[in-house]
Amino acid sequence: QVQLVESGGGLVQAGGSLRLSCAASGSIFSINTMGWYRQSPGKQRELVAVITSSGNTNYADSVKGRFTISRDNAKNTVYLQMNSLKPEDTAVYYCTYSVMHWGTSNDYWGQGTQVTVSS
Repeated sequence: QVQLVESGGGLVQAGGSLRLSCAASGSIFSINTMGWYRQSPGKQRELVAVITSSGNTNYADSVKGRFTISRDNAKNTVYLQMNSLKPEDTAVYYCTYSVMHWGTSNDYWGQGTQVTVSS
């Protein structure tokens, strides 16, 4: 029903920047939440940042002040600007899209994009 296509991952040196993009298509509701999770080997999957269709945001403590999430509602696209990258930011980053129906959250996931930060 909903498809998410991510791009922008890659290899960057510590202190550098990357910008991830995720475009949603399909049956998109105007009121939704999109965001980013990440997972690296040996670590739990963690929420990085989320943003509602009205622009409200939340960030993981580990990325506050360094990452910025934004969205373009006309394009159904969410972005993650990652600055001052650290080696511990290395992970596969997954885009998410969530809507509420009948009191239940319906969640969709992208395929993931690799971010590698070298020291």
